[in-house]
Amino acid sequence: MDIARYLDTIDRLCARPFPAEHGWSDVGREGPGYCIAELAAGDGDAARRERTAEDFEAYREGIAQRLDQRWGAQPAWSTLTLQVRKERGEEIPEPWGSVGELLDEVSLWRTNGTDRWVAIGVAARGESEEVRLLAVVTEIDPP
Repeated sequence: MDIARYLDTIDRLCARPFPAEHGWSDVGREGPGYCIAELAAGDGDAARRERTAEDFEAYREGIAQRLDQRWGAQPAWSTLTLQVRKERGEEIPEPWGSVGELLDEVSLWRTNGTDRWVAIGVAARGESEEVRLLAVVTEIDPP
């Protein structure tokens, strides 16, 4: 794993156009106005799951430090309100609906020059699901 490689992926996503239709790309799930990229995933070993989540959190922090230098430090953003609003029946637009389902907390920035949002988080909720380090790039404002 390499923070420079993850930053390169985020930079490429900030520069390229979003697709017109929902689907999959070389980095993850995409749709009109967004991309949810899987930067890294665990190996499926349940015995190492907790350690993998800790490692991915350290990578998230390393990426966040570098993006803070670019776009300014921001407090972490909890997705709890997204989860509650969705449970109450509110329609949450993508990619934020998925962010609320997958991530408890994200580091979030409004980029300079591209007018896009970048969010980084570790998906580690369900014991049966693989731990993943995710980056979200979108032109859709958080709800």
